[in-house]
Formats: sequence, C-alpha cells, structure tokens
Amino acid sequence: MTKLSDTSLRALSPAVAVPTYDRSAIDIGVVHFGVGGFHRAHQAMYIDRLMNDGAGGEWGICGVGVMARDREMYDALGAQDWLYTLVVKHPDGRLEPRVIGSLLDFIYAPDDPPAVIDRLSSPQTRIVSLTITEGGYNFNQVTHEFESHDPAIVADLAPKAVPRTVFGFVIEALRRRREAGIAPFTVMSCDNIQSNGHIARQMFTAFARLRDPELAGWMDEQVRFPNSMVDRITPATTEADRIELLEQFGVDDSWPVVCEPFTQWVLEDDFSLGRPALDKADVQLVPAVEPYELMKLRLLNAGHQALGYLGYLVGYEYVHEAALDPRFKTFVRTYMDAEATPTLLPLPGVDLDAYKGQLLDRFSNPEVRDTLKRLCAESSDRIPKWVLPVLRRNLETGGPISHTTAIVAGWARYAEGVDEVGQPIEIVDRLADQVTAMAQRYDLDPLALLSIEQLFGDLASNEQFRAAYVATLRRLHEVGAARTLVELNEGALGSGL
Repeated sequence: MTKLSDTSLRALSPAVAVPTYDRSAIDIGVVHFGVGGFHRAHQAMYIDRLMNDGAGGEWGICGVGVMARDREMYDALGAQDWLYTLVVKHPDGRLEPRVIGSLLDFIYAPDDPPAVIDRLSSPQTRIVSLTITEGGYNFNQVTHEFESHDPAIVADLAPKAVPRTVFGFVIEALRRRREAGIAPFTVMSCDNIQSNGHIARQMFTAFARLRDPELAGWMDEQVRFPNSMVDRITPATTEADRIELLEQFGVDDSWPVVCEPFTQWVLEDDFSLGRPALDKADVQLVPAVEPYELMKLRLLNAGHQALGYLGYLVGYEYVHEAALDPRFKTFVRTYMDAEATPTLLPLPGVDLDAYKGQLLDRFSNPEVRDTLKRLCAESSDRIPKWVLPVLRRNLETGGPISHTTAIVAGWARYAEGVDEVGQPIEIVDRLADQVTAMAQRYDLDPLALLSIEQLFGDLASNEQFRAAYVATLRRLHEVGAARTLVELNEGALGSGL
C-alpha cells in the first residue's frame, strides 16, 4: 500500500501511469472554480496529457472551492500534494489507472478570500475555467436574466464586501486587473449549458453592471468567454472505488475519480491571453460550438433524463441496468430519433446514427456503475436546459412530443418523493421543497408542477402538451412506470392529439 504523494510516485506499481514531467517546474496559468469529479476526469486530464507530451508547462491549474462541500475535497487532495488517480473503467472490466499531476494548488475560498483574489489578479493567470453546475450561473430559465436577489449575490454586491461567490471573486479580480493595466483573463465555462460561454458572459457582466457599469462595459469589450461542449460520464466516487484501487494497484488515494473510456471536448478558439495547445491533446478547436452542444445536450444529457426517472420508478439502481432493458432501449432510441434529432443543427461529417448507437453502448457500460439517483438530481436545472427545448421546438413545428413529455411526467412522478412500493425518494434539488410540494398536489391538480413559471414558463398553457402530460402522468399513477413504458413504445400514449 502506497499513500499517494509527490514523493511516492516512483514507488507505485508500473501498472499505474504517473506524470512524466517535473511538477515543480510547471507554472500556474489556469484558475478553476469547481474541482469536482468531472473537472478532474476531463479538463485537468487534458492538461495533464499535454504536459506528459512535453507541452503546457505554463498552464498548471490552481483549484478554488467556494462551497462548504468543497472543504472535503480540499482536505483530501491537500494531504496528497493535490495529486489524484483517474481510473478509466472499460466495459470488459479492465481498469486503467493514471495519476493526474496538472492540479498544482487549491484554495478553499472561505478560509482565505484574499489569496483567491491575488491568484486571479496575477498576470500569470490567463484562463479562469468553471464547472460550477448548471444552476451555478444564477440564470432565470424563463426571463433569461441574472437572478440578483440571491442572498449570497446581494451580500457580494454590498460596498467593500469580501467576496464569497464565484461572481464576487471573478469581478473583483477583473476590477483590479483593469485598474492595474493588466489584460483580463479568459473566462471558460465547461458546464452542460447550451451556449455556456454566452450565458457566462451575460451573467458575469450582469453582476458587474450592478456593481460598476463602467467595469461591465470594459468587460463587454475586453473579456473573452468561449463556448464549449464537454463530454465524459463521470459517476460519483464511492468507497468501493477507493478500495478497488487500493487492492488491485496498491494506491491509497483519498479521493480518486472514475470515468468511462469515452471523452470529448469541443472548444471555441477565442482566448485573449493565449491558451494551451489543446488541439495536440485531442481537443476539437472550432469556430462554432453550437451544433455540437445541441447534439450532446439533447441526445446524451436528455437521454440520461429519459433513463433516470422512469428507470428509478421501475426499480433499477444503476444506469446500465435500465440501459440494458429492451423497453428502455426502445424508449430512449425513439426519443433520440423521432423527437431530438429533428431539432439539431447540421453537423457535416458526424454520423448521428453511429453517435446515438454509441451513446446507448456508453449508457450500458456495467463497470461505470453510474447511479440513476445521480441522473435525477438537480432536475430543476437540467430539465429546462436539456429537455424542454426539444419539447418547445416540436410543439412549434408539429413534431411528436410523446417521449419528451414522458420524461417530464416521469420527473413529476419521481418528485412526489415516494416510489411505487411506498418507499421514500430523497429529492436532491435546489428547488426541492417547491417542486415536491407541487408534485404532491397531483390528486388535486395534475398540472400543479407545470405552474412553476420559472421552470416551465408558458408551457402549461399549451393544450397539446397539457393533454399529453396529464395522460402520461395518470398512467404512471394507474399502472406504474413499467407498463407506461410499454404503452409509450407501442404508440398508445402521450401524443396529445
């Protein structure tokens, strides 16, 4: 057994790949907010790949945690020199462990806000990247405006406030850079939001405008916010993952990260102070990301939601269990083919049929052991961004809506907080209280959940959608998810016509 650290790297098993570069010679050029599993399996991995190839020496990463839950990650990684093991889980059961060394520092912001601001203000920092979750942008789903009433935002906007949100830190650092004549860093969103760079620009400049309109104007002119599409299924790390790494490879890692073999990063090439040579690390640098975004969000992410709620209600625990069920295979593929694909933009050179088949194979990987519970979390942020755009588009064009509607109805049934055998469901959602209260009003008002305007806007007024939604939700209550799934696959439910 070897405790992971800089000094123990050479003692690790030859089966574990380790950094081939001198970490002490790497400079920090990237500050990243949101050091969770996905960042460590994706962006940090790509930078590490570049460094192993002898490039990227000025693009080391300093992580920043602003949430209370980030302390645990800070403590775990700090005890092992910010190193961690990335374990790729292949469908045949083979494990491919690799120690990632591109994370060189980590600041837990509540403990030392000035250190965060100093790092962001340094000329050495040229990119600030973000994986702060879909809900982290304070973006109103209906008005598309910045939600400035959030208590943490209000506190950060107070005169001489010590920042505690990502908005407060980034804008204060940009203010200082502007005053010092230092060029601004690029803000690079890596969250699963359509046009994530545009949304980041809109939200950060909205915060700045509330604090200093002149600063916001300068940001509009000077700060780059590239769009990106990121893809890698990365389930939450479990104690079983830690034990497996220890027993099979002798690595004692407090917080490894596990993932599937597939990975993709499509990035708009729009940086103000340079960027790593990411194209040499298999990142696709493109002038326009939107077609790739729509493909991924409406097929993979929405496809996950198609499995999540109904799969949980049927009684499955893991994603692969539902994905291997022929009823779910038919349901998800029909959603992809008939409802999602017609809403996508042209992607020359991309074989969509092959891509969709590959997605179903990825969902079916039994080694990843991704949970349906994870897919069902934070649905109030995910459904409006990934599922409802497909629904709205097909309502506009006269396309089919049965399967998309079933995803929404499945969420409504799941959000009631009790499964089909009477066991409680833990609803993990920033709007859990409101969503559950409305979902539980089903007997009095089947449309109650749709009345949450910040999520659904005017969709509740669409007669076709209302009819399909009520019919599907009624069947979920009357016959359960398994039988409802069969009826959907047979075309006997949910047309709304």
